Amino acid sequence: MKSKSGAKKRFKLTGTGRIKRKHAYKSHILTKKTTKRKRNLTHSTLVHKADEKNVKEMLQL
Repeated sequence: MKSKSGAKKRFKLTGTGRIKRKHAYKSHILTKKTTKRKRNLTHSTLVHKADEKNVKEMLQL
């Protein structure tokens, strides 16, 4: 089966097998968001344990 192409672009696998993702809400309407909030959205984070199974299915892992 094919992987979901949208998921391929959004997620990366870490060395320990967890899934990295970027934060949402950093693409537009940035004028009303504080500098601190925008800066904190820059850093990547991990997919929550509850969602990992679904993401791995989308990536065919």
